[in-house]
Amino acid sequence: MQLEYFQLIDRIVDLNLDAKTITVEAQVPATHTIFEGHFPGFPIMPGVLLTEAMAQSSGWLLLGLLKFERMPFLAIVKEAKMRGFVSPGQLLTIDAKLEHEGSGFAVTKAKGRVGTDLKCSAEITFGLAPFPDPALRVHMDAMANKIGFPLQANTHG
Repeated sequence: MQLEYFQLIDRIVDLNLDAKTITVEAQVPATHTIFEGHFPGFPIMPGVLLTEAMAQSSGWLLLGLLKFERMPFLAIVKEAKMRGFVSPGQLLTIDAKLEHEGSGFAVTKAKGRVGTDLKCSAEITFGLAPFPDPALRVHMDAMANKIGFPLQANTHG
């Protein structure tokens, strides 16, 4: 993870466009200034960042399903549940699945775990819009390459 840049996904483990699912990994940093205040003597990953990691995972799934023709933007987080602590140095695995897409919106369900222990889950709704700026498209292409987005799923050219 690179918290300074709000890049919370390290790599895509599996992207299955037929099943409309994605699995990603995020290595929580062993040390980071965020843990100095959250919490002293008992550092844990903030729930808002766990939610953001689930949203980013879902976003990559949607980019693949939409063939990078539209950009997903976070609209609603429902049923977000923090079910356990995620500590510095742990490997967070996130699975997301598309539940619905249509009328300019998409809904996913995501869950995060450490090993086999479920740590968080949420239902996330995204607005889908054309890429607002060519520079964002270039940035997303570079990030896709960095995290191992399957090239065959990125068919926009």
